[in-house]
Amino acid sequence: MRVAVKPALLRWARERAGLTVDALLRKFPKLEQWELEETQPTLRQLEAFAKTTLTPIGYFFLPEPPEDRLPIPDFRTVREQGVARPSPNLLETVYTMQRRQGWMRESLEEDGQAPLAFVRSAGLDDDATLVASTIRQGLGLDAGWAQTHRTWTDALRALRLAAEAAGIIVVTNGIVGNDTHRKLNPGEFRGFVLVDEFAPFIFMNGADGKAAQMFTLVHELAHVWFGQSGVFDLRDLDPGDNRVEIACNKVAAEFLIPEHELRSVWPEARLAAEPFQVLAHRFKVSTIVAARRALDLRLITRPHFLDFCRAYQDDERRRAARASDGGDFYLTQDVRIGRRFALAIIEAAREGRLLYRDAYELTGLYGATFDRYAEELAAAR
Repeated sequence: MRVAVKPALLRWARERAGLTVDALLRKFPKLEQWELEETQPTLRQLEAFAKTTLTPIGYFFLPEPPEDRLPIPDFRTVREQGVARPSPNLLETVYTMQRRQGWMRESLEEDGQAPLAFVRSAGLDDDATLVASTIRQGLGLDAGWAQTHRTWTDALRALRLAAEAAGIIVVTNGIVGNDTHRKLNPGEFRGFVLVDEFAPFIFMNGADGKAAQMFTLVHELAHVWFGQSGVFDLRDLDPGDNRVEIACNKVAAEFLIPEHELRSVWPEARLAAEPFQVLAHRFKVSTIVAARRALDLRLITRPHFLDFCRAYQDDERRRAARASDGGDFYLTQDVRIGRRFALAIIEAAREGRLLYRDAYELTGLYGATFDRYAEELAAAR
């Protein structure tokens, strides 16, 4: 049985998935003929093509290609130009987080949970220093909280746990769900935020360099305080030409490295062989974040920062290439699902308020894997 599918839909699906004709010819040797309408695929071939291009099969029966749009504001930029089409991986990740947020909000409302007071509590015209201080207070952190931790990675973990304790679900993942064949592209987006008074969700692209994640997390927290959902890329930790993004970046910078404190230590730090390492050690941030803050305060020139940034990124790529993809699967779920969300799902399933079938769908964990993760989570509490 041949299927009369429009060539424009085949091209749209292929391009949407970032695939070329050459890349698909081995699996679909008649693809060029399909796109030229010289012949048509069978239903089985079309189903395989849909799976390969991550396209819902029903799309191929539309009169023309649909327009993919993110359901939240898009603050991403590429060379100062707006990003056109979101990838299937990004779209699916956003939709998954929206489904989780919808369930979490409904559950909290049913339990009589009050709205989180800090959501939308700040204005874009508010002083960045004041907003940064308000975020620290909302998370139960003192002004010098980061310096109580040995390394910036320890500080990052503490910040994530503080955010979850305050009622914010924080998810970090570098793939779509648990599918290792569908890696998220940090060049496409660095993170996104889904603002909600009951269940704000923060998503960080785990495929991004670890060094930038502290800044990304605080930037996303600022989005929650301003009440602005959105997806962003923060290339070179630089916001898009947008009022919301600029305000969030100012708050993140002030939260991590207060201006008055940096100016006081810079005269001595700049004389060191590695001045950004000195700042990183003091403020418990990565050296790239320290360098970016120095640039923003015009303590260094932009060419100086870009040279350092390129060298840092090259080194980070080498470290990533040497790193193992292994690790404890169940420990990984704490960040891939979000510990706060996972605990709520498991409790609801065990109390009979949520069908296990739905719990599996919401977490992406099924059967014995779900049960094992629930046991691991309970043992760690």
